[in-house]
Amino acid sequence: MIEPVLTRRELLARLAGVAALPVAAVSCGRGPAGASVSQVTRPRHYSSLADVAKLIAAREIQSLDLTQQLLDRIAAVDGRLQSYVTVMADQAIASARRADAEIRAGRYRGPLHGVPIAVKDLCYTRGVRTMAGTKVLADFTPDFDATVVARLKATGAVILGKLVLCEGAFGPYFPGFQVPVNPWDATRWSGVSSSGSGVATAAGLCFASVGTDTGGSIRYPSAANGCVGLKPTYGRVSRYGVFALAASMDHIGPMTRTVEDAAIMFEAMAGPDPHDPTSLPDTVPSVRAALGRGIAGLRVGFDRRYATDNVDPDVAKAMEDVLAELTRLGATVVTVKMPDVSKVSNAWLDLCAVEALAANAKTFPSRASEYGPGFRAALEYGQRVTREALAAAVKVRLEVSASLERMLDTVDCLVCPSMANTARVKEVDPYDEETEASWSRLVRNDIHTQPFNFSGSPTLSVPCGFSADGLPMSVQFVGRRLSESVLLRMGHAYEQATQWHSKHPAV
Repeated sequence: MIEPVLTRRELLARLAGVAALPVAAVSCGRGPAGASVSQVTRPRHYSSLADVAKLIAAREIQSLDLTQQLLDRIAAVDGRLQSYVTVMADQAIASARRADAEIRAGRYRGPLHGVPIAVKDLCYTRGVRTMAGTKVLADFTPDFDATVVARLKATGAVILGKLVLCEGAFGPYFPGFQVPVNPWDATRWSGVSSSGSGVATAAGLCFASVGTDTGGSIRYPSAANGCVGLKPTYGRVSRYGVFALAASMDHIGPMTRTVEDAAIMFEAMAGPDPHDPTSLPDTVPSVRAALGRGIAGLRVGFDRRYATDNVDPDVAKAMEDVLAELTRLGATVVTVKMPDVSKVSNAWLDLCAVEALAANAKTFPSRASEYGPGFRAALEYGQRVTREALAAAVKVRLEVSASLERMLDTVDCLVCPSMANTARVKEVDPYDEETEASWSRLVRNDIHTQPFNFSGSPTLSVPCGFSADGLPMSVQFVGRRLSESVLLRMGHAYEQATQWHSKHPAV
């Protein structure tokens, strides 16, 4: 039987109905006061990647010991947090032993050598199952590594395992599959597709992770879990060997606990790749070396209406506090006007659904019954997007992208929220299609994320405080094409002048 055509709102209503899955309550910290770990008493698993890299390089700790500590922590904690879908213990131990032997022999490869990290289960890993959050790929084991995985391995990094994501990286999780638990408050959302990456990074279950972002999937879990997330310029990091959601909007980037760690990961991950025709030919500068240059004289764009209207009061105030700190550090705040982004959410959904349909052509609709109801509804919606609607969506994308590029050319970066609110309660009321207010509530976060997937602009999310109810808040720095170095400088200067990155959930 052919189902009736779904409207955009009906699709989101259906997704809302399947997005909230029951998760057992766990004991997690609530905010920075008393429950978080201070910088002084911070245990090793909450150290920065850069700090443990120095210890490994100086042979003050061994990669094998560090890797075993993380594997033990995963075994003790992740049964509650559910961030790993596959733990690669044997491979990780072997990699750590190899790293220790190389370092003893004087063959130190750099700051990732011997450091335990993890990757989103969207990335091919040779000989290790890669499911992309779907049942339809439950038996898929690739025979090669994604370029991003191969590059991280080439640095000597130790891959601890594969991290949980929503089905197909779109939205809802496959029914019965793991749902990552926010380590600050188990009743709250842990982010969208890269939620496993956000939870594992924030909870000290790896020293860095790989995430992907098509409409906010690095920024949302970074904001919800209180970590740093870098969405590089589109094409900066190869997509080869990474399951696509929407190929023209998919970005791959690092999720870390500090900006310096994001710079280390970015330098390892980025660069041209002949296997990916969309990868950029531009060489990758030493962004880490530029972090200490400060931000005096840089121009920070701010559209107060865009950054604070329909934004939770705590988040809006945090944006003002960020501007005050950046000004104190020598940056100049410039008033800018964001282009009209009111049509972006509709256009993004049409484009994403059509591209997701193409990405899943080998298994959908031929194996439609093996998909979960949420992702299946999105793919069915993609089948029904008309040529006229698709053309209109492309027009919106081109116009918004061009306007954004013109605006970003006038400043060194734009400041706005990574997420308009703190992590919502997991139980989401079904969408009420009769009210515009309901539509606004569903898409109000997307206006701070999706426009920059349209334009391919680089973004950096950095913790910027805690709400009154003790949940992390996040500021987003947005730059022009290939401006990752400037964004990382901006984020690093802000981070070093504040103390938010030194707070961790009591897990």
